[in-house]
Amino acid sequence: MYKGLIRPLLFLMNAEQAHHFTFKTIKFLFKIPGVQAITALFFGSIKGKEKQVMGLTFKNPVGLAAGFDKDAKLYNELSAFGFGFIEVGTLTPKPQDGNPKPRLFRLVEDEAVINRMGFNNGGLDEAALRLAKKTTDIVIGGNIGKNKVTPNEVATSDYIKGVEVLHDVVDYFVVNVSSPNTPNLRELQEKEPLKALLQEVKAKNEELGAKPLMLKIAPDLTEGQLDDIVEIVNELQLSGVVATNTTISREGLKASDAKVEAIGAGGLSGKILRERSTEVVRYLRSKLSKDIAIVAVGGVFTGADAKEKLDAGADLVQVWTGFLYEGPAMVRRMLRSL
Repeated sequence: MYKGLIRPLLFLMNAEQAHHFTFKTIKFLFKIPGVQAITALFFGSIKGKEKQVMGLTFKNPVGLAAGFDKDAKLYNELSAFGFGFIEVGTLTPKPQDGNPKPRLFRLVEDEAVINRMGFNNGGLDEAALRLAKKTTDIVIGGNIGKNKVTPNEVATSDYIKGVEVLHDVVDYFVVNVSSPNTPNLRELQEKEPLKALLQEVKAKNEELGAKPLMLKIAPDLTEGQLDDIVEIVNELQLSGVVATNTTISREGLKASDAKVEAIGAGGLSGKILRERSTEVVRYLRSKLSKDIAIVAVGGVFTGADAKEKLDAGADLVQVWTGFLYEGPAMVRRMLRSL
């Protein structure tokens, strides 16, 4: 029904309009008594799939990646669709509009998405208020970033603010320095600035009462850069790594060069990223300490895709683009396959 009827109707709208329409529709429907319970009955998680990672109990290993529920507006409702955990954000200290529209594009022939959203969000404080009203019992992660106007030299203060504001309302943190859509952000992945940033963020997290702290990295890093990441993560004993964010590469797409060029800059996600994401996961697992978790994201559409990531050494997987293309039954199908 989703692929035959609902998705074609949603795809008549531009991608960002469809996203907001879907949010409003779910929000409205879930106010009707019994709708959330019925949704969970058909699409919810499956018992017996629980997993212990980073000292947390996940209902199952399939989560919703950051970027879908940026402002923590729908995480309670989305938990009915089977996710073992949901990561909100990326959240920045101050509200910001993000990049000019249009900024979210589908490549249907590739089952992919290009976005240059630019950390559009209402800010940490508003999100924290919504997270304080949590009704779901699944794990919630907080993905934190810096504001566009914050220079890299003082970016650490934005990440520390994220830990301070969200500490009491999320179960783990993800430091996002890998989005391609905030100018110069990826420069923070370089060894020295990254180590300095993470040391201070970790210190603040421990001061408040340590919660799992992870780092999200790009798929476009060289082997040498990955080695630097491994060295830092092992040395600082971070809780884990999220691999990977979207890619700036356009190699291997079925979409025409003209179409891709017309869309312009942005991070590419979807099936095209599956192989590279798995390569990065496998490489990290071979180098990282065994007690450091890996959350794999990139091209996860099916149970087979999830199994590939888990077999490569991931502890958990996340979906985003796949959820757009596969629909509400996606997670339940994946869990049955696993």
